[in-house]
Amino acid sequence: MYLARIFRQHGNELRDVVRGSTETHTLLRDRIVGITVATIVVDLVCALLALLFEHDAKGTQVTSFGSALFWSTTQILTVSSSFQNPITSAGQILDVFMEIWAMIVVAGATGSLGSFMVHRGLERKQAKGLHTL
Repeated sequence: MYLARIFRQHGNELRDVVRGSTETHTLLRDRIVGITVATIVVDLVCALLALLFEHDAKGTQVTSFGSALFWSTTQILTVSSSFQNPITSAGQILDVFMEIWAMIVVAGATGSLGSFMVHRGLERKQAKGLHTL
């Protein structure tokens, strides 16, 4: 019940973000799309680098592009995977980079959402004729 009420109240905002109904909606949509596309590119590049760095290392579990992509994706999404840690120094540096990237993405997405909420609040006040600072 609670989630249904929240969705009814805010479902239009989500639709407006997808459509880019206002400049504020468009800005949030563009930021989220940018963060998503950049993360996909980073994931693919990191998977390729992981395969390059790790595939010949003794005892590695990264033996194909598919396993490298699985490892890099789980590292970016969860900072963990069922694979053991990278064996090579280059793989370990890559792992740290991906963890830093994940933190940057979370901070960027959070900041974008917070900024959106502030701007939408100001827009609503202006639409009601209330004064804003």
